[in-house]
Amino acid sequence: MLPRDIEFEWSSTKAASNLKKHGVSFDEAETAFDDEFAYIFDDEGHSDEEPREILIGYSMTNRLMYVSFIQRASDQIRIISARMADRRERISYEENSRF
Repeated sequence: MLPRDIEFEWSSTKAASNLKKHGVSFDEAETAFDDEFAYIFDDEGHSDEEPREILIGYSMTNRLMYVSFIQRASDQIRIISARMADRRERISYEENSRF
């Protein structure tokens, strides 16, 4: 989905916590941005300080991810959290992706 000249960043503490809680590494979550059918939308519930977005897309391990992120610049993304997409999010992906 995005060119690979995008720079990804995240908090190492948050990444470790996310892996323990959700079983998803931020390294894997980063690969969901390569899904050409990924669906991105605004995260209106968590955008008070900075505009957050959500990506729903398949990772390199073929798991459908729900990734919260902030696009800091045109070539810089900060991953906030990542987990497996739930049933409702899977349906949203199927309805909104461009198969």
